[in-house]
Amino acid sequence: MSAGGTAQVAEGDRGGEGGLRTALAGLTTRGRSFLAAGLAASVCAYVLGQGDLLRVGLLLAVLPLVCAGMLYRTRYRVAGSRRLSPARVPAASEARVHLRVDNVSRLSTGLLMLQDRVPYVLGPRPRFVLDRVEPGGRREVSYRVRSDLRGRYPLGPLQLRLTDPFGMCELTRSFSAFDTLTVIPRVEPLPTVRLSGEAKGYGDGRQRSLALAGEDDVIPRGYRYGDDLRRVHWRSTARYGELMVRREEQPQRARCTVLLDTRGGAYDGQGPDSAFEWAVSGAASVLVHMLEQGFSVRLLTDTGTSVPGEGADGFAGASQQSADAAGLMMDTLAVIDHSDGAGLSRAYDLLRGGNEGLLVAFFGELDEEQTAVAVRMRQRGGAALAFVLDPEDWSREPSPQQTAAARAADRRRTLRDAGWTVVPVPPGAPFAELWRHADRERAGLATAGGGEGRS
Repeated sequence: MSAGGTAQVAEGDRGGEGGLRTALAGLTTRGRSFLAAGLAASVCAYVLGQGDLLRVGLLLAVLPLVCAGMLYRTRYRVAGSRRLSPARVPAASEARVHLRVDNVSRLSTGLLMLQDRVPYVLGPRPRFVLDRVEPGGRREVSYRVRSDLRGRYPLGPLQLRLTDPFGMCELTRSFSAFDTLTVIPRVEPLPTVRLSGEAKGYGDGRQRSLALAGEDDVIPRGYRYGDDLRRVHWRSTARYGELMVRREEQPQRARCTVLLDTRGGAYDGQGPDSAFEWAVSGAASVLVHMLEQGFSVRLLTDTGTSVPGEGADGFAGASQQSADAAGLMMDTLAVIDHSDGAGLSRAYDLLRGGNEGLLVAFFGELDEEQTAVAVRMRQRGGAALAFVLDPEDWSREPSPQQTAAARAADRRRTLRDAGWTVVPVPPGAPFAELWRHADRERAGLATAGGGEGRS
């Protein structure tokens, strides 16, 4: 990603009161000191009748004015561009910003100071001093940015400060273009487990769907141009007197829905180590992992919103578009925030009546009503896995009373009784270990219950 533009440094009024004010406003501390000293010396020389002192005073006063006038009327044309590497970076990781300045005029530039505007969460504002740039020449510099917080951060516009060789005056010109750095949640690599009965999105144990080409398709069907001759069904061909082929079968892609609870009242604390940030990072890890395993993946929140551009069956994994799908979901999770909703009913309405396959949910605090909604979600789908981040566990000052912890344990037990595989999440727990633990928990439930159907 790059941002560019051409700025005509020292472009502006060419005279008059407005141009004079602009030139004088660009005087540096050194220039103003020379001007004040020159005026004071000239006045004193005039009063005392000292001609030599008068000449020195006029020289001191005129020098900054001449520098300001020459700098203001100099017609430099400088082009600037920016490139991010990468433009999408996980939280707590660094990205490098490359800046390039081209002198597109026929005159050499003077001393330039290059400055880029960045939000304070990405670090200090970078500044670079560039020496004389010859006509047609270029200069390239770079700096690093880093953020522990998710989000989309604007970079720019790029600013140039032009100064004279004596440091008497400097003028600032800005480019108009800017870029956006997207800081996505941290994604933790997950081990391959068999939470839904299969380790891959495709497999011999998967349900298979028939690729029908029309209402008249039966087994077998008539030969169509382009059909593979190896699929010819000779017995039916002899019976009907025309070429008949077997109807082809294709594996049905396994589905996975990731439900992220974003209710503001369900989580306590803020910052990169908060429970909500852990849930967002966990959801991102599951989405990427399931895409890599070939699942059709869908992201859903408690408000019923999903990823823009997501189809009815979610994004397909193990395809050429899987990288783009992962990017879209990461962009959505980069800016996701707490919702104002108080319940999970909207998410349940979208899940109701559909075959969502494996359901992986990240819940905050669940009261009795929301626990009942989550129970109904499990009844509508296949395998269901819940990571529960109870505020009582994540609180820095736990309550001495055990009533809240007992209620949370009762609700987790209710979810287990409904068929959920429930994994409580303690602070700072590695997600890969919890993922393995969930696999063992589900295997134990399947053994105790005589096995569960595959989704």
